[in-house]
This record gives sequence, structure tokens and C-alpha cells, in this order.
Amino acid sequence: MGSNGFGEYDHRIDYVFKVVLIGDSAVGKSQILSRFSRDEFSLESRSTIGVEFQTRTIIVDHKTVKAQIWDTAGQERYRAITSAYYRGAVGAMLVYDITKHQTFEHVPRWLEELRTHADGNIVIMMVGNKADLDSLREVPTEAAKEYAEKEGLFFIETSALEATNVESAFYTVLSEIYGLVSKKNLMANDGQGLGNTSLQAGTKILLNGDDDVTKVRKTTCCSS
Repeated sequence: MGSNGFGEYDHRIDYVFKVVLIGDSAVGKSQILSRFSRDEFSLESRSTIGVEFQTRTIIVDHKTVKAQIWDTAGQERYRAITSAYYRGAVGAMLVYDITKHQTFEHVPRWLEELRTHADGNIVIMMVGNKADLDSLREVPTEAAKEYAEKEGLFFIETSALEATNVESAFYTVLSEIYGLVSKKNLMANDGQGLGNTSLQAGTKILLNGDDDVTKVRKTTCCSS
């Protein structure tokens, strides 16, 4: 039983959480996904066409959580996939490039789209990627932190190239999702909100707006 962290555990899966990656093209979404799912980084990465997803299984509070992480092209011509892409997502990584201020300026647009199409309880992490290129920085860390706090988002800066904070970003999101689901489970056991509903091993958890789940608190995660 067990895994090296980049394979699948050979015992039962307790939860499957869908997490989506969003943001402008070329901000490093696919590289972040590759770093987390396979601990790989390619300098010859190609642009994502349509939708791709990877999985990784981790342990959260002694439970086996399978993260199903979806990555989509940031180009406008792929916007038609929007509703299907967000359906069932319980977490999101909203990525911008710290060396391109325009990608940060587009964050509110992505956030609006996310909040329009995804569940109101979705856990959102704003990610400033390419932190290894600090000498080329155009987005101040404090400005990003301030925006994240105002919008109630988690925040972290990452480097997919150097594997900096990528694990922390995903673990924070997945742990927060697990906390919300655990709260929902307790409510179900107490007969509050979900009646006699029980969550079975391997169930894909959807946090519906009608469920009595506390919204994500306004907080920030430390940057690199």
C-alpha cells in the first residue's frame, strides 16, 4: 500500500475532487499541472488545445483524495467549453504571470467567469507564477495579496520551473475542500441540511449552493 506521491495509491479512494486551472494563455498553467501531477517541467511546452486533465492522489487528514485537475487553453476561441469545464469543480487555481502585468489585469474577468459558471462554494487560489523571474517582475506581491484578500481568495506565488510552492498551492486548495466536505458530512450525520445522505468511498463530491456549507473565509496564503 502506498505511493511515491506521483502514482496512484493501491487502496480505496475516499474522495475525488475536481480542480480547474484558469487564466490567460502562456502563464504556465500546464507547467504547474505537470509539476504537481508528474513532477516534470518542459522548456519546450506546447500550448494547450481544448481541455486536458491529470490526476494525483494524496492523503489529507488520513483520507485518500484523488485530485482530478483540468487544464484549458486560455485563448478566446476555446471559450465555448466554459460551462462543461466548470461543471462539478470544487476548486480552482486562477493563474497569472508575475512578469506580465496584463495577465494580472485579466484576473477579475476570469474570476467573474468562474463565479458565474462554478458553484458559489468553490475554493479559489490565485497563483502568481514564474516567481523565478523576479528580476522581470511587473506585478508586486503586495498588490496581488491585497486583491486576493479583498476578493476572499487564497494567494501564493509559484515557480513551476523551480518547483517552488506548487505543492503548497494544491495542498492548500485540496485541504480546504476536504474541510468543507467534512463539515458537510458532520451536518449530514447530525441530520442537518443533508438528511440521511451518506458519502461513499470514491464519490465525486459536488458542493451545491443548496447545501449548508460555509463559504471560504477571506484569507491569504504566504507567498514565496
